[in-house]
Amino acid sequence: MPVEREDVQVEADEGVERPTRPGWHATVERLRDTVTGWRETDRRRADWQKAGRFVRRHAWFLAVLAAGAVLRVVTMLGYRPALWFPDTYTYIVTVFHPRPDLVRPAGYSAFLKLLEPFHSFGAVAAVQHLLGLATGVLVYWAARRAPRWAATLAATPVLLDAYQVEVEHLLVSDTLFMFLVVLAVALTLARRQSVVAIGLLLAAATLTRTVGQPLIVVMAAWFLLHRRIGRAGVLLAAAVVPVLAYGGWFYATYHRVGLVGANGAFLYARAMSFADCAKLDPPPDLRVLCDPRPPARRPPSQEYLWAKDSPLVLLPGITFSKENDELASRFATLAVQKQPLDYAASVLSELGRTFVWGRPVYPDQEIYGYYQFPAVAPAPPGRHAAQLGVRMGIRYEQGPIGTEVVEPFAGWMRAYQDVVRLPGTVLLAVLLVPPALAVVRRLRAPSSPDRQIPSGERGGDGERWPAWLVPWSVGVMLLLVPPAVAEFDYRYVLPAVPLACMAAALSIRPNL
Repeated sequence: MPVEREDVQVEADEGVERPTRPGWHATVERLRDTVTGWRETDRRRADWQKAGRFVRRHAWFLAVLAAGAVLRVVTMLGYRPALWFPDTYTYIVTVFHPRPDLVRPAGYSAFLKLLEPFHSFGAVAAVQHLLGLATGVLVYWAARRAPRWAATLAATPVLLDAYQVEVEHLLVSDTLFMFLVVLAVALTLARRQSVVAIGLLLAAATLTRTVGQPLIVVMAAWFLLHRRIGRAGVLLAAAVVPVLAYGGWFYATYHRVGLVGANGAFLYARAMSFADCAKLDPPPDLRVLCDPRPPARRPPSQEYLWAKDSPLVLLPGITFSKENDELASRFATLAVQKQPLDYAASVLSELGRTFVWGRPVYPDQEIYGYYQFPAVAPAPPGRHAAQLGVRMGIRYEQGPIGTEVVEPFAGWMRAYQDVVRLPGTVLLAVLLVPPALAVVRRLRAPSSPDRQIPSGERGGDGERWPAWLVPWSVGVMLLLVPPAVAEFDYRYVLPAVPLACMAAALSIRPNL
């Protein structure tokens, strides 16, 4: 029988085979694999230890983030696939008929268009909930210079407020707008600032809600305060170029300058809360817009845009035609010029609704109800424009649309909404924290021009201007503009909340 040969080694110069130690190559390979395995094990152990340290370091925030995620999952289980709002139908129509709308810019419609391949409004709601969670993460990250407890508290309202979760489930532009603005502010506070990205985000926010326009000026002013003229110019260019391009599209469509064609109409509605034609003595062509009722007995401002008996709606043609909007703008301008104190009082009155402890019904029960988790499925719309939106919605979903209320999940969210919210008075206190602390420190500190601002309060590169000034200014602007040019609305407050909380956290020094 054949005999197995031993492993041999051939000596090249003599051609002689010599026996070698059997399997030594295999032994070396096994030792190498063992060492590699030990190294992989050590690496995995180090990774687990690093992850453990991260979890322990950010445990409170991660717990709040997880709770926020659970709330959003319960909401999606309770209200399938999403909740609808009157504005939703306009956005859906623009998805399939891409042209600028006279009342609302098309940014949110573009967002819906990106998600159209999923053919699911549930997917849209899910993405909006993810944007809400991401906003909480951004607030925590931007407030990283503050104590961790302060950064966690700053992120809590946007993650756990029931009305925030409800608006995320509505098919409206507010969640997208909030995320874009908070991301722009967070990047401004970053150590490495990308002014192009900041400008593009502000442009996207402006094309989602026109209230973003003054934010471009606020953010550019931040760089000018630090004498960074070049960066301010780049930011303005990055923000203004897309806005001008959209304005060009709007002009090509309607032969009108602007992003929307309803600015005059909204300002007219705002003016009707105080305008007195006996004081204004308007010319004949404007007198048709007068309301003989005294201001105290008039309906909320929005009624002058949508109510059938509104003087503006009764004018020939569509409400937001070029002629009607210009007429409304002239009337509103005259009212502000002739009654500036009444206008200021009206704006302050509307702004004051932001800071009340309760949540009274405003502007009417219908709109107020859209911000509540419903107990029954909402009724189908009755207006013709909304009916067209329903047909487009069916096309988007490729199936029937509507909202299915599923218990017990829906009931859990209704009960939660009755308890957990951020009262307006608390928001006011949060807004007052940064300037109040700044005044206190100014009084306590020696009056020296060389006094250094603590690192926890500085901007992205150690500037002398405090970092909290950026989110605080943007948040205040978001609260001021709607009452000044339109009217107060509860959902208009929500984008300002994470910014106000971020500012408060950044104003707290680590040693306090």
